[in-house]
Amino acid sequence: MNPRFSILVVCLNPGEKLQETIDSVLCQTYTDYEIVVKDGGSRDGSVEALKENEKIRVLVEKDKGIYDAMNQAIREARGEYLLFLNCGDSFYEKEVLKKTAAFLDRAAGKGIYYGDTFCEKTGHMEYAAKKITPFVCFRNIPCHQACFYHKSLFVKHPYEPEFKIRADYEHFLWCFFEEKIQPEYLGFAVAGYEGDGFSENKKNRAWDKREHRIITKRYLSPIQLVLYNAYLVITLVPLRRFMAESKVFSGIYQKIKAVFRK
Repeated sequence: MNPRFSILVVCLNPGEKLQETIDSVLCQTYTDYEIVVKDGGSRDGSVEALKENEKIRVLVEKDKGIYDAMNQAIREARGEYLLFLNCGDSFYEKEVLKKTAAFLDRAAGKGIYYGDTFCEKTGHMEYAAKKITPFVCFRNIPCHQACFYHKSLFVKHPYEPEFKIRADYEHFLWCFFEEKIQPEYLGFAVAGYEGDGFSENKKNRAWDKREHRIITKRYLSPIQLVLYNAYLVITLVPLRRFMAESKVFSGIYQKIKAVFRK
């Protein structure tokens, strides 16, 4: 019988971070899950110790980048719902899968279920929008580490590896606009993540913005793009981004955001 959840981890020479992520899964009180580790050919010995655990399946195969690797992991997964954790990320607490399974028991569809994330870089919780709207899709979708996807959504539309930073963003928008999926908010924190990832690196922000423009033009109308960009200018987005990423101001910013989120 296939497990309810597949927790997917892609890696290449991850060092101790891989084991930290795996341990956060193995300590879950809910046990109907599998872990799929997709390794691109690590030489640091980090993957070898995992192969003896029956909960973990290790796939060693060359890939053309992180999203190609994620697609390989998806094809290997047997679970009904999939969630990706990057090396160094972890479940926020031991009851995450138990609480998610209980939520799914009450849910009607086969869609996307998401929660909040804790950013270790700032030391504060990042609260997701309670409802996903076209503007939320334009501005700030939930972190992929906090999103459980029904596997059928990836079977029908895998990640597009030509997007080096935002293939997960493109997939989320495809689910919302093309498949008419209304993601549901779980109401609790799902994962903690390190911050300072590839997409958050200052050197890659121009690349990130370019992919954002390409993807939003695919799914949003010209009028929506004009209105949403104007709103960001009026509401001082650069200042809010600074506050969100600051260890000093992030806590205050996230609390204010939590009060006014919809």
